[in-house]
Amino acid sequence: MSEGPVLYEKRDGGVAWVTLNRPDVLNAINLRMRDELWELMHAVRDDPDVRVVVFKGAGERAFSAGADISEFGTAPSIAEARRARRERDLWGLILSLDEVLIAAMHGYALGAGIELSMCCDIRIASDDAKFGLPEVSLGYIPSAGGTQTLPRHVPPGLAMQMILTGDPIDAPAAYARGLVQRIVPRARLYAEAETMAQAIAARPAGATRLAKRAIVDGAELSLASGLALESMMVRRSLETASLPR
Repeated sequence: MSEGPVLYEKRDGGVAWVTLNRPDVLNAINLRMRDELWELMHAVRDDPDVRVVVFKGAGERAFSAGADISEFGTAPSIAEARRARRERDLWGLILSLDEVLIAAMHGYALGAGIELSMCCDIRIASDDAKFGLPEVSLGYIPSAGGTQTLPRHVPPGLAMQMILTGDPIDAPAAYARGLVQRIVPRARLYAEAETMAQAIAARPAGATRLAKRAIVDGAELSLASGLALESMMVRRSLETASLPR
């Protein structure tokens, strides 16, 4: 496997795969990986051939164990990491993408790893996956959106418990509370993700993107405003695609 911290593969049918590729450190996200993801997400955004992106982690043990804490207090320092986050808001960029994003997770999905997955639209987990935000136990708080995204995916009480205790939950608990949408045996994880990605990519691209944007943007609106947004998106879809009228 390539030495780069991020691998990218475009497949037929409008599907692309992004691999977090630091398996020796459980795919911990360091500044170099962040920088490469930053550049890659811009490329995805600007590529009209890509309709669905699947994220996965290299190796057998983890999707991602979170931020690479070995960089804290060293060069680059934690201050440098915060500056990079402010100037290159990777998580905000991922959330802004119109492409459908799927996280295919196995093993550990902790800290920035689970936060990356919560920026995706659909999460598929293997039956061995474990999810957690351990930052408070390390003396800081989730800093890639976890305090805001987790309560939007699971009941607020569970989000509070996970963040304040740092204790992980397993795949069945994550599925029961809505954090993941599907659990599959480890051996089938990537095949299931590919099947779902290809099915979504085969739908009319304009309608898929508009539907995603209506859901994402409408979540922050009142029902009346959300319905108005949906009506606007319907008009756009009828203007740009041959859909039943």
